[in-house]
Amino acid sequence: MAEQNLKSHRRYHPWHSFVVQPILIINLGVEIARALKDPAAHVWPVILAFALAVFSFTSRGMSLRAQDRVIRLEERLRLYQLMPGEHALVDTLRPGQLTALRFASDDEVVALARRASSGDLQKGEAIKKEIKTWRPDYLRV
Repeated sequence: MAEQNLKSHRRYHPWHSFVVQPILIINLGVEIARALKDPAAHVWPVILAFALAVFSFTSRGMSLRAQDRVIRLEERLRLYQLMPGEHALVDTLRPGQLTALRFASDDEVVALARRASSGDLQKGEAIKKEIKTWRPDYLRV
């Protein structure tokens, strides 16, 4: 696999993002156009097309949210081990900060976590920009 870094760590699922979603959106447009010509015969297909399109977007969001919960747990456990006696500090980190810290190596994650907790690094993107040794996450949904 290619080396991951700040610019390349985002993950797309081509079948979902570039095939399924466009087809469902086009289908919704087609069904709306048909309903405008003959509302009585095409109301239900518009409703169904809309529901499928919404489901396509929300299903991706739900899987990412579940994965982020696991990442936050993993990072808390990792930081508890690397920062014994500083559990209260770890507990102040926000979800976005924890998910960003997963990319930091063990050598730099403690310093970054302290900076994030102090307010120096507010957003996950700011944390990622500070990482020198990238710890890849190839299992991202």
